[in-house]
Order: sequence, then C-alpha cells, then structure tokens
Amino acid sequence: MLDIRYIKEKPDEVIARLAKKGKDAKEEIGQILELDVKRRDLIRATEDIKAEQNRTNKLIPQYKKEGKDVSAIFAQMKELSAKTKEIDEQLKEVDTQITSLMLGLPNLPDEDLLPGGKENNQPLRYFGEPKTFDFEPKNHVDLCTDLGLIDYDRGTKLSGSGFWIYRGMGARLEWALLNYFIDTHLADGYELILPPHMLEYECGVTAGQFPKFADEVYKIENPTDNRSRYMLPTAEAALASLYRNEILTEADLPKKLVSYTPCFRREAGSYRSDERGMVRGHQFNKVEMFQYTLPEKSDEAFDELVMKAENLVKGLGFHFRTVKLAAEDCSASMARTYDIEINIPSMNGYKEVSSVSNARDYQARRGMIRVKREGSGKTEFVHTLNGSGLATSRILPALVEQNQLADGSVVVPEVLRKYLGTDVIRK
Repeated sequence: MLDIRYIKEKPDEVIARLAKKGKDAKEEIGQILELDVKRRDLIRATEDIKAEQNRTNKLIPQYKKEGKDVSAIFAQMKELSAKTKEIDEQLKEVDTQITSLMLGLPNLPDEDLLPGGKENNQPLRYFGEPKTFDFEPKNHVDLCTDLGLIDYDRGTKLSGSGFWIYRGMGARLEWALLNYFIDTHLADGYELILPPHMLEYECGVTAGQFPKFADEVYKIENPTDNRSRYMLPTAEAALASLYRNEILTEADLPKKLVSYTPCFRREAGSYRSDERGMVRGHQFNKVEMFQYTLPEKSDEAFDELVMKAENLVKGLGFHFRTVKLAAEDCSASMARTYDIEINIPSMNGYKEVSSVSNARDYQARRGMIRVKREGSGKTEFVHTLNGSGLATSRILPALVEQNQLADGSVVVPEVLRKYLGTDVIRK
C-alpha cells in the first residue's frame, strides 16, 4: 500500500510514477484526495458535536440545582448522539472506500527504472557461454521421457493438463536440486521455514496479490465454517505475513528466511508452442528467499539476494543473464525486480528461473509490519524483499538439455552428485 501522505503532498508525482507501470491512476488519486477531504470534514464534524455534547452535559447538574426542567437538554443530547452515530456510519463508509482504492494501487516503481514493458528490460550481465553440440540435441520432453525421469501422460491422467509426475531418478534429481538450494541458504545463515500450503485471504492482501489477482489462485471453500482459503501461489504469500500486525525491534532485523513449498497457480500449461512439458504448469516446486530489513539496509539486501540467486545458477554450470526489468514488467507489488534467465536450447531463448524483488514498504503497510527505533522509540514500516532461490520447473529442463550427451544420457552437475550418487543419468 502506498503512503497516503505522499499521495496528498505530491499527487502528480505519484500519477507520473505509476504511469511508468502502465497504470493510469488519475481517477483513483482524484477520488482518494476527495474522500480524504470528506473524511477530515466528517472527523471535524464529529469533534464539534462531541464538544457540544460536553457543553450541554455540563448544564444538567446546574439545571437540576436550579430546579429547572432538564427534559429539553436530554432531548438535545439524544439528537446529538443520533447525529454522531450517523456521521460515524458515513466515516466508516468513507474509510472503506479509501482503503479499497488504496489496496488497488500498485507499488511505485523505483526512480531509475525505465517505463514500459519487456521491450525496455535491460540485460545487465552474462555468465558463461551458450551450449553448443556436435550432434542433434533432443528437447527436454523427449529426454525426460526416454530416461524415465518424468511421466507426463500419467500426470495428466491424475490431474489434467499442466501436471506431471517425477519418477525414479527424475524424482531424485528434483529432490537433489531442492537440497542443493536449501543447503546453500542454510550455510548463508538463513532460517528454514515450512509454512502451511493453504492460506487465509489476508495473506494475499498483505503480499499485494489480492484483491486484484484473487481470481488467479486456487480457492478452497470449507463447508464447516465460512472462512475461505487459497493454495499458496508462492511461499512469498506466507512469508510476507509472518510478522503481520507486529512491531519488531532493530535487533530483530534483518530476518533472513528461506522456504520450500510446492506452488499452485491457475495459469494453464502452454501459452506458446515452444513452452512444452514442465515450463508452465499448475503445480511446481520452489525454494523462496525472503528478507525483512530496515529501510536503510534495503538496497544492500536486494544485492545480496541477486548475488545468491546468481551463485546458485553458476553452481549448476548454466549460461545465464541477469536482467533489470522495466517498470511495467515488475509485478504490481514490487518497486524493482531483477530476473535471472537461463538458456533452454530447444526454446531458442532465455527463461526466467529467479525473480528477485524489493517491495520497499508496500507490503509492510498492507500488513502493518513495523520496527521500533532504538534511539527515538518511534515506529516505522520495515522493507520486505523476496527472490526465487530457485524454482525447479525450468531448472530441470535446462539441466537435461544443456548436459545431454550424444547417446541420450545426461551429465549430473558436480554440486548434485553427492545427493544422487552418480555423475551420469542413463537409461
């Protein structure tokens, strides 16, 4: 959520920055400003009535002492009470409207981001060289099928399109990747979190996914109560609410968290003809990095998360690039994002395997997550950051394609061999 004080002080600046994200917010900002004036007028009216109530109330003992009739005063107090109740209802409605409008606004992009979408993304650096072959390479679907790593047909039989089954060495390879990621994060001092896979609506609100993107998740209705839950689309949705409505101390920060979860998304199988197999699906595994930081440490934390994601991909021996996203390509709740993109040979291009993002205080405002300063005792909102560390649904296809041999076998990256007990996967 944005700072309403900033909106009131510099509305044109807010509108211009949101325009970089492709959001025309003139109408919403205008409505927020009008409602804020109305809100202040209603508060002032309530205060005036309360002052009048106090003055009138003081007359009662005086009238009684003088033997005067107090019925008129009681009638006036009843009238003032009714007015107060009416204004309180109006104030509640105005607050609801303001909150709804504020929750619908995306985060402000950082000043240094280019406007627009993917066409303005900026590759910052490359690592390694694209893989070349002296034979006709197979795509990952054929490799995984031939080696018995993935059972696409039975995954579809069990759950429909966009699902698959890891089998045998494929399941072990998937688990090896997750262990490699988690072991690396633990060595860096991150705390492992295993959150629930079903979350309440408020988690989506805090993360910035709801209400706008509420239709993009799997919802679960519980017949025994009236609470609705949803399957988490990413561990970020849980981790962003871990300290919701809490006040942390400076000594508590930074909070460096890592979480493994399956992720559930309604986006369907393949948007493009080259996105086959595991590249897009309704369920996939991901290890997520998350940090709570002091505002002045926010940029430092972002650089750390980017470096960690890059090092994981380097450890697997992949050619990749790091891309700074333009404002419109950043998600609604993020102020800046860098993508780590690897090359999947059969797709003739790069695919994102990690997005590292800084939400600044946007999520903390939505979740009322604050820090109490040691010197002044004042509270302010923390900053939250997240990054994939990593998702496997594109790592595994890249791994088998880039490491395939002419006989159809696949070389196991050195960092995974201790988990698999082999250096080559064969039929």
